Amino acid sequence: MKRREFITLLGGAAAGWPLTVRAQQPPKIPRVGIIDDGPVWNAFRQGLRDLGYLEGQNIAFEYRYGDGLPDRLAEVAADLVRRPVDVIAVYGTPPARAAKQATSKIPIVMIGIGDPVGAGLVTSLARPGENITGNTILGPDVASKRLQSQGGRSRFARGPALESG
Repeated sequence: MKRREFITLLGGAAAGWPLTVRAQQPPKIPRVGIIDDGPVWNAFRQGLRDLGYLEGQNIAFEYRYGDGLPDRLAEVAADLVRRPVDVIAVYGTPPARAAKQATSKIPIVMIGIGDPVGAGLVTSLARPGENITGNTILGPDVASKRLQSQGGRSRFARGPALESG
């Protein structure tokens, strides 16, 4: 083989090598951090399974336990941030508060929060802002009345509840 042919062959192989290596890398598996795992999360995991996400195959869960203790909750939330996870899921106000204090970058999904505005977790139900979202256990009537009393309107607040009183 002539020297030029050899260099061309070697150069072509070197140029294609990163593409080959990149193609062989496994896809990134999303990691969900859950604070204080319990039965309430079974429906969440089942919903993900129904969507094709299988734990250990194409999604990973990082479980941390704070046992409802504020200092411990802050510690486990900080641990998930250091890990890092792609999203933090919390149930209840104390874990949501700990997660919000631990990060302003990782998305936080809160479930079963009594009054996220009153707890200082979000600025409003219509536009939670920052990196936190989720649901509230306030019924639509109560939440709509609260928004109405604060002078705010949102898609959430539209409907019979606003028109009836």
